[in-house]
Amino acid sequence: MVHMTQAPARSKAARRQHDREIVLLAVPAFGALVAEPLFVMADSAIVGHLGTAQLAGLGVASALLMTAVSVFVFLAYATTAAVARRVGAGDLPSAIRQGMDGIWLALLLGATVMAVVLPTASDLVSLFGASDTATPYATTYLRISALGIPAMLVVLAATGVLRGLQNTKTPLYVAIAGFIVNAVLNVALVYGAGLGIAGSAWGTVIAQWGMAAVYLTVVLRGARRHGASLRPDAAGIRASAQAGVPLLVRTLSLRAILMIATAVAARLGDADIAAHQIILSLWSLLAFALDAIAIAGQAIIGRYLGAGDAQGARAACRRMVEWGIAVGVVLGVLVILARPVFLPLFTSDATVKDVALPALVIVALSQPICGIVFVLDGVLMGAGDGPYLAWAMLVTLAVFTPAALLVPALGGGLTALWATMTLMMTVRMLTLWVRTRSGRWIVTGAAR
Repeated sequence: MVHMTQAPARSKAARRQHDREIVLLAVPAFGALVAEPLFVMADSAIVGHLGTAQLAGLGVASALLMTAVSVFVFLAYATTAAVARRVGAGDLPSAIRQGMDGIWLALLLGATVMAVVLPTASDLVSLFGASDTATPYATTYLRISALGIPAMLVVLAATGVLRGLQNTKTPLYVAIAGFIVNAVLNVALVYGAGLGIAGSAWGTVIAQWGMAAVYLTVVLRGARRHGASLRPDAAGIRASAQAGVPLLVRTLSLRAILMIATAVAARLGDADIAAHQIILSLWSLLAFALDAIAIAGQAIIGRYLGAGDAQGARAACRRMVEWGIAVGVVLGVLVILARPVFLPLFTSDATVKDVALPALVIVALSQPICGIVFVLDGVLMGAGDGPYLAWAMLVTLAVFTPAALLVPALGGGLTALWATMTLMMTVRMLTLWVRTRSGRWIVTGAAR
């Protein structure tokens, strides 16, 4: 009887420990994630008062920049998993050394992308289809902002280092400080110095390099404390790149899905594409909350596996799935309740509202599925299971594409399109669930 009462007590204690870790990592991570799009919002609010052409130019240039940078989000994901494993193994010098390899890779990739964007800025803007009036402003903003691309990628990699070290508070503080500095510089340079849209670009570049400098200071301080080498290591940089390739495939596949969905919505009509953009913005916001749990999962799972604790990794995975479902249910209920308030914030067009309402219900109902997907995605990333994630995402893309393209062909509307988005998330959930159930992702040790 003693053993029977002790087991549930241990189980409850373990759950409480997991809950505490998840909250301590996920809440600051959520704050940092939300702070990122605030950069663009602040720029838009400030530049918007210069004129419609300037705002349109900013929109085009920002879309190009965000696409270029988001492709390399694997710098954060792969670095988090690799560093967390070594933290779990108790080898902090090796963990920081692994993080430095990721940062060096970020600098190399950033310099390469910058070298491509600088001379081709006007061509890229033209390919994007900017109007004649918006093109010069978009080109100016893109060309100047390209100088900040290496800093943006360093921020991604350094964020991964700190997450792997189980520190999500510092990225939150840096993101908040960066947002404030960016906003102040934008106002000062756009209006105070009279630089117009160029001032907005310079303000963002300075803020991004300032954030990168803070991150590098934190990492370098840790490296000195633990005697880790700071010099670039070709083998380590190559290993970081190889670990990132499958995650790059995964990210590109997901971007393709979102682009296909937008293209299909555009074919359905003006009201449908307008409603789709509103719903997509909400879907992205909800994703931040779920992604915060996934980030906690990357750090926690990597640490358990690095420590050789397969049972702890399984228990943490189960608890995080429970969190994902619970948060998904809460978010779904909030979407249903907020529908009458949410839509008028974006449009006064009754037709757009009528098109969006039933699609929002689909989004709400799918949130528990999204919760499971984000969590399992984070678990497998933390385990360094990138090749499987790439394969699973390609399968999802292959299922989603014909289903989405059939929507206009069969006379379906936006609700049908978002039903296919739910199908996409369901396929992702099934592929990830099969993998986690198999246990093949559980590879212990300081390196996978």
